[in-house]
Amino acid sequence: MAEHTCENCTMRAKYDKTPKSFAGRFWRWHINFCPGWKGYFNSLDEEKKEALRNRYNLKKR
Repeated sequence: MAEHTCENCTMRAKYDKTPKSFAGRFWRWHINFCPGWKGYFNSLDEEKKEALRNRYNLKKR
């Protein structure tokens, strides 16, 4: 299984620090189609997925 670096992504950290910054907004837009993020997200258990859905306002169920 491929290792996902999404947990420690610098762009994600920028979003977490300042979501309305250009870098933060870019990261949030980017995860809508990023295959790495999708793989990372799908590798998580349901509890962690739900936490990410709430934290990043994700619509995917």
